[in-house]
Amino acid sequence: MNKEKTFEEDLKELESIANNLENGELNLDEAIKEFEKGMKLSKECTKKLDLAEKKINILLQDDQGNLKEEEFVYEEQ
Repeated sequence: MNKEKTFEEDLKELESIANNLENGELNLDEAIKEFEKGMKLSKECTKKLDLAEKKINILLQDDQGNLKEEEFVYEEQ
């Protein structure tokens, strides 16, 4: 059974790859393979973050004290 890794597992692996690339001990072929793997993990992490962002809802209280649910909207500044 192929269990999908969590965001945290992907991020930890991505950090490990970055450390391996930064220490300069890999030969060129190994470095390229690690870089490619890191790019795939980065895209997977981005997809997981995008999905999580879409699921976020904010609970707000109106003037009468009732809670209402609103969709989270990210605004870049």
